[in-house]
Amino acid sequence: MKSPKTNSPPPEGCPQGGVVTTPQHGKIILTTINNTPIIRNFVENLPYNPALSRLTKGKRKKGILSEVLFWQQVHKRKFYKIDFDRQRIIGNYIVDFYVKTLGLIIEIDGSSHDDKVEYDAKRQLYLENLGLKMYRITDIDVKKNLGNAMSLLEAFIVREYGEKPPRPADTPPMEGN
Repeated sequence: MKSPKTNSPPPEGCPQGGVVTTPQHGKIILTTINNTPIIRNFVENLPYNPALSRLTKGKRKKGILSEVLFWQQVHKRKFYKIDFDRQRIIGNYIVDFYVKTLGLIIEIDGSSHDDKVEYDAKRQLYLENLGLKMYRITDIDVKKNLGNAMSLLEAFIVREYGEKPPRPADTPPMEGN
């Protein structure tokens, strides 16, 4: 008797640009950037303060220029098919952009952040202790050189989330490993 058809992906993963599992490590490949597989790093059960939801809507409508310019580059999965959230609540903080499949926060630092060095350090420590990584871009970089800002973000994602090629068996470990 034949087993019924399901909508489940095949055991080897989802081809055609979907999520793929690498067979040797069981890691899930989110996307590929410059021929480097980007490994999914989903951080679950993040704290959420619903009292901040009204503020996020206001911040989105306010539309800080650098955030709007960045959003135009990444929304609707335009940036390597990665899904970005804008003005995401995590705990008692609102982050500019969040990639949940990477556990990555992107903050655009500008005039609204100038006098908040101590606050930003405390906030970043809290978010990193949740297992998240933070990438900061300056407001000026987004406004004056958006292409370079996006290239630097691309390089950060490859460095932090890219699958490292296996080391040949006959090579000694690198210093620090």
